[in-house]
Amino acid sequence: MALRAVLWDIDDTLFDYTGSDRTGALRHLRAEGLLAAYGGEEAALARWRHAMETEFARFLAGEVGFLDHRRARARTFLDRPLSDEEADAWFGRYIAHYEASWVLFPDSLPALEALAPLLRQAVLSNSSTANQERKLAALGIRARFEAVLCADELGHAKPAAEAFASACAALGLAAEEVVYVGDRLDIDALGARDAGLAAVWLDRTGTDGGAGAELPPGVRRIASLAELPELLRGVIGFGAPSTIR
Repeated sequence: MALRAVLWDIDDTLFDYTGSDRTGALRHLRAEGLLAAYGGEEAALARWRHAMETEFARFLAGEVGFLDHRRARARTFLDRPLSDEEADAWFGRYIAHYEASWVLFPDSLPALEALAPLLRQAVLSNSSTANQERKLAALGIRARFEAVLCADELGHAKPAAEAFASACAALGLAAEEVVYVGDRLDIDALGARDAGLAAVWLDRTGTDGGAGAELPPGVRRIASLAELPELLRGVIGFGAPSTIR
């Protein structure tokens, strides 16, 4: 079956979330006078990441909404009670620093441009639709995607097969006609593969097993998005031979 579309992850795939978050968090905590109180930059950032991972997991599990997860991140990091208004204000000050640090990876735009004549393009993200729509618009790439599909509106989060199936259905395509590109082996690549999509793992750092580590069957690894157009033109490693229309 012909490959017709690429579904993209956003954070740490197209958009440098980790770098933007680190820069924004440091600026925020410095402005709030909190770095020394939490053991300096690295200790404070570790605490920041722990709060984010803990509360975002609750959002993905459907326990809290996106706004409430942000309020919980503020309360968890500070380890003190805050009213909703106080939490919103505190987290909002971080958001201002974070958004001022937003940047695409240098290889993102060239890959999007190279694939535009070959494949339909859309986004599947575990974040909220409003958040990602705004981010893509601010980064200047929203118009490159025919759809932005997110966990809050789909009702399922990656790596659940239902998330990928819902995204394919929204595009009117079978899973075999879609390739997913993301930076997480477990959530993105294996989730996509198990849902029947072609799976490309973007391993920018080589920290998850290294470039020489054996890959799970049905997953292709790239170290840069610069490799993606050639890979998809050949459509290699995805099972039965396909052609890009």
